[in-house]
Amino acid sequence: MKNRFSASQRGYSLVEISVVLAVMGLLTGAVSVGKDMIQQAEHHKISQKFVMAWKQVYDQYYQRTGVVLGDNQVAPTYMIAGAEAYLAYGDGSVAGVPQNYLQTGRRICHGQGYQQNSVGVGDKQLANQDLHWLADRIGLRMPPGRAEGSEDRYIYEDTNGNPVELQVCFQWNIDRTISGAGNVMVLRGLTPDMARMLDALIDGRPDALEGRFRQQNAYTNESQPSSQRPGHEWLANNTYAIGTQTPTALDIGENQGEDRVMLVTAHWIMDQ
Repeated sequence: MKNRFSASQRGYSLVEISVVLAVMGLLTGAVSVGKDMIQQAEHHKISQKFVMAWKQVYDQYYQRTGVVLGDNQVAPTYMIAGAEAYLAYGDGSVAGVPQNYLQTGRRICHGQGYQQNSVGVGDKQLANQDLHWLADRIGLRMPPGRAEGSEDRYIYEDTNGNPVELQVCFQWNIDRTISGAGNVMVLRGLTPDMARMLDALIDGRPDALEGRFRQQNAYTNESQPSSQRPGHEWLANNTYAIGTQTPTALDIGENQGEDRVMLVTAHWIMDQ
């Protein structure tokens, strides 16, 4: 039996094929854009429900106790974890607080989290005080975080789809610290794009060494005079894989599509 349809009726015209390909291209592009929008929405969720929420916890601790996190209420030092410090001159014969205290600058966390200097050099030693215990002691409600008992952590995905854990801590930085002197929130486990987004949100524009939100730095401004020049990009980007020793802002790393994106640590200078 002969096929009663002609060749032109059985096939598709070039116009129809072009339309189908165009629709497929639009759908593919929509999926890609949709993924980027979902990730951007997740970043804003982290900033509002985790990072900003922990800033509120820090401020509420100060309002309820009259001292900063981990300080001594009887003999305040205005330093985070100041309760663990002590005067080198116990008789009070020498004036001044920070320069005469020992064991200052220790980091208050809930557990070690990332190994020291594994997400940016310059990590401080852990304090003997626990972040959760300090909040629970005065009845502060912590953000939901990753799960019950892990309120100081948050799980999100890097641009390659790999899970990343963000950890919040607090510490006091000595004067001349490039990432900011005084009391700071420490955010460990930020992808470079996440760090830049938070920097722009807090400071108005991203700058690694200026403003209230900066990249953790292990050196002082005396040892790195160039740090005092305005306009520094974050020394990392999403083309670098985790474990890269010398990342830069502008160079291209060897991060493959399935690799874990490198992570950085940031310091957010607190208001008190």
